[in-house]
Amino acid sequence: MGDRERNLQTAILALPGAGLRVGRVSSFYETEPVDYLEQPWFLNCVVEGEAEVEALELLRRLREIETQMGSMKEFAKGPRLLDIDILLYGEATIDAAELQVPHPRMLQRKFVLAPLAEIAPDLRHPGWNANVKELLRVTPDASQVKKVD
Repeated sequence: MGDRERNLQTAILALPGAGLRVGRVSSFYETEPVDYLEQPWFLNCVVEGEAEVEALELLRRLREIETQMGSMKEFAKGPRLLDIDILLYGEATIDAAELQVPHPRMLQRKFVLAPLAEIAPDLRHPGWNANVKELLRVTPDASQVKKVD
């Protein structure tokens, strides 16, 4: 919601303060909603970074960025100003109540796979049967994902 591009740029600039050294950043992608369809399209990107803190602490700090920017989720999958997820944390597999890594639905979401394939097409987590580029090619997700110029 709001100025989607500015929201993403502001959040990316805040990541180092949360303990994430930012590496590559994908292009921005306009993506149609999945699950709850009665809302505006989203603007998504993927950021590669090196965490200086443990995964759960990083998640806590990312939630602080969302809160400081005024993001609130009125209901699951609904409209929001900003939503920052940890997709991967190196090769780790994490299954905690508040954090699952790899993100449990990322391989079924074209809006995740497309920007991730842009910056890391050959990435392959030990729990996957293919790399990101291959996973994007075979995803059953037919939602629209448009690269923003």
